[in-house]
Formats: sequence, C-alpha cells, structure tokens
Amino acid sequence: MATAIPLPLHALSTSELTAAAKDRRWPKWQTMALLHSLKLPVLNACLIPPGHGTASVRVAAHALAAATGTERLMIRSDGGVEKKQYYRGGNTFPLDEVPPRAAGLLADGRAVILAEPTTRFANRLTVLVRMDRPARGYPGSLTLEALGPGYDVADLTRGQIPPQVTAHLDDADWNRYQPPRWHEWKITGDRCPGGEDARRHRRLERLAAQTLSDSGHLHGTAGAEHAEAWLRERGFLQLFRPQPTREALARRIRRLFDDAFLLARAHPNQNWHCLATAFSVLNESRTIYWDLVDGEHKYAATNPAAARN
Repeated sequence: MATAIPLPLHALSTSELTAAAKDRRWPKWQTMALLHSLKLPVLNACLIPPGHGTASVRVAAHALAAATGTERLMIRSDGGVEKKQYYRGGNTFPLDEVPPRAAGLLADGRAVILAEPTTRFANRLTVLVRMDRPARGYPGSLTLEALGPGYDVADLTRGQIPPQVTAHLDDADWNRYQPPRWHEWKITGDRCPGGEDARRHRRLERLAAQTLSDSGHLHGTAGAEHAEAWLRERGFLQLFRPQPTREALARRIRRLFDDAFLLARAHPNQNWHCLATAFSVLNESRTIYWDLVDGEHKYAATNPAAARN
C-alpha cells in the first residue's frame, strides 16, 4: 500500500489537527498544530515522519511550495532520539536541495518538518515567552525576553545571547483572566558596558559557524567579520542600526500576555509548571509563534507505542 503524502498544516481538517495536537511523538509538530488550532499565527508546514523516502519528501515539498507560493522551504527536524550532534534547523533551501538534506534526518529516525521560508537575517523583533507557576491553581509569573532587529529565535533559545530587554510580571493568575496594569510590569534593559557590541559579535559568530555555513553561503573557516561582510553586501543592515527593542516589546506586551494566558489554559498538560514559546515579528511585519515547550516533557518519547498511550 502506498504511503499517504503528508498534508500541509493549514490544510488539515479539524479532526486531523486535533489528532496532531495530541501526538507527543513529534513535539514541535504537536505544538504547531495546537497553536494553529487556537488561531495563533504559525508558519504553514508539513511533517514527514521516518519511513518516508525522498520521493515522498519531494512530492510533499512541491505541494507545500505550491500552497505557499514559494520556491524555497525551511527544514527543521522533530522527535526521535536527539544525539550530541543535533541538527540546528531553521535554514531555507531551494526545492531541489530539500530531499537530499531531509534524507539524513529521516535515516537517523527523526521526523522532518518542512515550512514556508523566513529571512532570519531581517527579523524585526524576537521574544521568548516563559510562563511559570509552582503548582496548578497557584499564581505564577510571566517573563518576556526580547531581541531586536537582525536577531532570531535561536539566539535566545540556544545561542547564549542575552536579551536586550526583559519584561517580568509577578502574581500572574493562570486560571482567571485578569490583564495586568502597566505599572505591574518590571521592564529592564541590558546595561552591561559594551553589551550591544558583544551581543552583535556573538550573533555574527553564530551566523558564520552555523547558519551561513550550513546553507552554503560561507565556506571553510569563517568568522564574525565574514558574516558581517556577507550581510552588508546583501543589504541586511538591521543588526547594525539602532535597536528600538524596548518600544517594540511595549507595543506588543498586552497581546503577548493574552496569548500566553490562552496557551496556559489550553495546554494538554494542565499540571504544567513551566511553559515556553517564541514569538517573531518578521521583516514583512508578519507575526508568528514557533513551538510551545513543556519543561517536564521537553523531549519526545523514544518508543512510539509508549508515546501514543
């Protein structure tokens, strides 16, 4: 029997979306389905589980590209047993490069997520959203960590780059909606001398060593100066301009609180202690959420049968 070709996320029926939002084998895909079911903005994407070959990847890639009007797709990986050399996804490639790049991930037992592309060099705002509480029924807190133009989500989640601005809210009631007053937020900026220069340099080092080398834009031993030259030559100047991060975060702080409350109430594990998601304002002012991480269930179950129980 032929294996069904995976459907794009935005084409799933209500029942298919509900099933995807409950399947813990693929944590990123699970939470993308949950976010989409809650009408929160996410990239259109498709999941290709292990067991599919490159022919399936090729057909799924062309179907998603046609649905999104693009000739390039982002590659991410999901589920399976994470190894020390974890694939750092999020880069975008031409359609003909997608199947061979996906093949190695599928062979390692990881699912592949293909998503519509973004320009990760030109984001306007990136926010890491963290919800905490000691136990169900108790008040907790909300923390927003933000980076401005030219940075991306990976800088906050795994790049060891400190936020430019942090907004913190104590006594957040995750059971009863009560929007905070402005004075209840504690908003602080990074005041470390030379902090912005160090942050920018770290960003450029990461771009050279990971993003631009993986995508084939830089070769050999490349450093921060090579990444800076590459960005400037192509007009990606956001990283080198003023960073109005505090103002950008302030304009969206109410929306982020409302969305966080919705996610806290809708999460399948109502005994959660820590939830986190990431929010981006892309270059074209489109906003998206990425994944929703439950601190107690960060990694996929290694036994697919157990994960379904």
